[in-house]
Amino acid sequence: MFSSELMQRAGALIALCRNKALKAACAESCTGGLLSGLLTEIAGSSAVFERGFVVYSNEAKQELLGVPAETLRRHGAVSAETARAMAAGALAHAHADLAVSITGIAGPDGGAPQKPVGLVHFACAGANGAIEAVERRYGAIGRGAVRLAAVETALSMLEKAAGER
Repeated sequence: MFSSELMQRAGALIALCRNKALKAACAESCTGGLLSGLLTEIAGSSAVFERGFVVYSNEAKQELLGVPAETLRRHGAVSAETARAMAAGALAHAHADLAVSITGIAGPDGGAPQKPVGLVHFACAGANGAIEAVERRYGAIGRGAVRLAAVETALSMLEKAAGER
C-alpha cells in the first residue's frame, strides 16, 4: 500500500519514539486516516501510536477534538487556526506526547481562489505546549497525490518533533 521509503521512515519514527518513550496521536481530515494507517503498518507500533482521530466533518472536529465553532466559522476548516486547534485537541484527548493534524482540500472539487485544491494545513503539538503550523500548496495534482503528499509532510513533522525531544 505504501512505498518502501515511507515504510522505512515510519519504522524509524516508531523506533525513535519507542526509544524515547514517546506516544503519538493523529488528527486527520483530508487524509481520512492514511497517516494512522501508515504508522500502524509497522509491527510494534502499538507501543507508540496512542490513537488516531478521523474528523472529516466540522461537527467531528468540534465533538472529538474540541475545535471551537468560532474558529471554524471565522477561519474555516482548512486553516492554520483549525489545524492548531485540531493538534491541541488530539493531544488533550489522547495520552500522547506528540500530536499532528492534517486538514485540507484534496480535490478535485471544493477549492476556491483563496483556498485552492491542494491547499493543506498541518500542525504538530507537543506536551510542552508548543505548536508548529505548516501550510502546503500542492496544487491540483490529483486527490490521491495530495493525500499522500500530506501524509509525507505530517510524517516529517512527527520525525522533527520526536527528534527534538
